[in-house]
Amino acid sequence: MIYSMTGYATVTKEAPHGLLNLELRSVNHRYLDIQFRLPDKFRSLEPAMRELMSTRLNRGKVDCYLSFSQQLGTENMQQLNSDLLKRLLELNHTVKTALPDSHNLGVADILRWPGILKTDVLPTEDICNLCKELLQTALNEFTTARAREGEKLRVLLLERLTKMRRLAAKASLRIPALLTVFQEKITARLSDAMINCDDDRIRQEITLFASKIDVDEELSRLQTHLDEVEQILIKGGVVGKRLDFFMQELNREANTLGSKSVDAEVSKISIELKVLIEQMREQVQNIE
Repeated sequence: MIYSMTGYATVTKEAPHGLLNLELRSVNHRYLDIQFRLPDKFRSLEPAMRELMSTRLNRGKVDCYLSFSQQLGTENMQQLNSDLLKRLLELNHTVKTALPDSHNLGVADILRWPGILKTDVLPTEDICNLCKELLQTALNEFTTARAREGEKLRVLLLERLTKMRRLAAKASLRIPALLTVFQEKITARLSDAMINCDDDRIRQEITLFASKIDVDEELSRLQTHLDEVEQILIKGGVVGKRLDFFMQELNREANTLGSKSVDAEVSKISIELKVLIEQMREQVQNIE
C-alpha cells in the first residue's frame, strides 16, 4: 500500500467533566516532523504521543492539536482529598484516645485544612490513557485517509507510465523511417553532385547519420526505469524517495532523447515525455 503524506483526521472522546478533541493534519516533507499544540496541563503527554505517532508514520509534516473543553459548572469544581481525609480521621482518633476531653474535628476544620480540597478533575493517569486511546483512533482514521489518497496517486502515476511507454515506442519506430528518408536525400544529393555515385560513400554517410540519431540506449534505459517505477508502485511501502530518484533518471533520458533529435516528431515526443515526468514528480512529492 502507498500512503500520501497529505492527510486529515479529527476525533472527540468524552472524559470526566468534559470533552477531549484531537486533530491531525499533514503535508509533504522530506522527513517526519511532528509539531504539537497542547494545553499546558497536557504538556507532559507529548513524549508518549510523539513515540506513538513515530511508530505509525514515516514522513510528512504533521500537526497535532489537542484540546479539552470542560462542561459547564465544572471549571472550578473542587474534590475532597480522600487520602488526606482518611489520615486526618486516623489522627483525630489517636488524639481522642490520648485526650478523651479534646474536641473532635468539625466539618469546617476539615475543609480549612491545607490540601484537603483539590481542583484536578482528571487524574494524570486517566488523562494519559484517554489521550492514548484518542490518538490511536485518530491515527487509524488518519492512515486510512492517507492510504486512500495514496491509492489515487498510484493510479495517476500508472496512467502516466502507460502514456510514456507509448511515446517511447513511437520514438523507437520513428528512427528507421528517419534513416530511410536520409538515405533517399543523401543519394539524391550525391547523385546531383557527382556523375558516378559511390555506394560506399552513401553507406558511410548513412552510418554516420545513424550513429548521431541512435537513441536505442536511451530508450532502453527509459524502458528499464519505467519498469522499475511500476514495480515500486505495485510493491508499495515507503517509496517516495526512491520514486523521486527515478523521476530524475527518467528526465535525464528524456533530455538526451531531445538533444539527439533531428526530427520534429522525436523532439515533440521528448517534450511530451518531460511534461509527463514533471507531472509525476509533483505527485511523487506527496508520497510517503
